[in-house]
Amino acid sequence: MVDEIPVHDEYAGSTPGDADEWTPEAAASPGGEPGQNAWTAEAAVDDLAGRFDNVERQLAEFHRRSAHREQIIDRLHEETQRLRGGIGRTILEPVIADLIRLYDQVDREVRRLRAEGQDAQLLWSFADDISQILDRCGIDLYTAATGDPFDRDRHRPLAVVTCTEESWHNTVAEVIAAGFAERETGRVRRPVQARFYQYVQDREPMHDDGAAEPQ
Repeated sequence: MVDEIPVHDEYAGSTPGDADEWTPEAAASPGGEPGQNAWTAEAAVDDLAGRFDNVERQLAEFHRRSAHREQIIDRLHEETQRLRGGIGRTILEPVIADLIRLYDQVDREVRRLRAEGQDAQLLWSFADDISQILDRCGIDLYTAATGDPFDRDRHRPLAVVTCTEESWHNTVAEVIAAGFAERETGRVRRPVQARFYQYVQDREPMHDDGAAEPQ
């Protein structure tokens, strides 16, 4: 008689209820607890929302800092430009003063030659060269015409010329020297020097070389 080989059944001897019952909820839950998967998805969404909010705040702070940095850079650039301009004016100050004096000397000589009927074209070309140099330094030459009214800021009276024409009172009679002003600021470096008419009733016109300012 052949001995039977015993068959071991892993479920042999077990009774209903001894093994854990399988359910879809238990399989879906990593920890084997029903409902845990749904809770984990909701927490993940909240975590992502929080991360996006944090990124948005960081971007807003980055843009704010960038704008502030640009303002600082612009201000520093403006200050640098003003500093350079100030240094340039300081360096050129004595040069400009000498050029104005040189222009006046040449201009007076040109006037003298013309008054004597001589040709002053060559000498005048030097005066024109000086005015161009001053122009490149930011200095504009300006003058006045006979009959222009007196301007305290732009004119300097060297003498008065009496006249019997009341409409000429306090107007330019003759320009003696041109004026110079800074192009950038408009500040007058040297006003126009001129003689001015002063109305005197029932008197013959006369020249007064005093430097009294027109009233």
